[in-house]
Amino acid sequence: MNETIVCVVGNVATQPLYRETAAGPSARFRLAVTSRYWDREKSAWTDGHTNFFTVWANRQLAVNVAACVELGQPVLVQGRLKVRTEVRDRQQQWTSADIDAVAIGHDLTRGTAAFQRQARPEPVPTAPRPEPNWETPRPAGAESEESREQAPEPAAVT
Repeated sequence: MNETIVCVVGNVATQPLYRETAAGPSARFRLAVTSRYWDREKSAWTDGHTNFFTVWANRQLAVNVAACVELGQPVLVQGRLKVRTEVRDRQQQWTSADIDAVAIGHDLTRGTAAFQRQARPEPVPTAPRPEPNWETPRPAGAESEESREQAPEPAAVT
């Protein structure tokens, strides 16, 4: 419940790696996010520090990432931020910032994209269900106007 949700914009820094696991499809890639600022002395935009994130995608998102995302493309990533710290090979401490992606898309301020909806499998046909009777039943003994109009006229007595 207490998760840090982030939305980052950057460039794909490594080719996405796709794997089929026992838990389902998984894909990951590195994302480079460079801040830019206006340098008043130079009167120009200047690149600031670059942060790198490992982006993880699972299930259908992983399949779509493998099909669409390539090295160098500008993307937007929304997901849960997870910062891990561990010691590797008995050396110094190593820190990693991972994003468990919920949504990934191309940055359309820097190019165009053609969206193609993922085909869904055909549903299994089921036996048709009968249509319910939606009409309200008439109260017993009540005549409708139709039955009064269609009733024969009494015969004239002579």
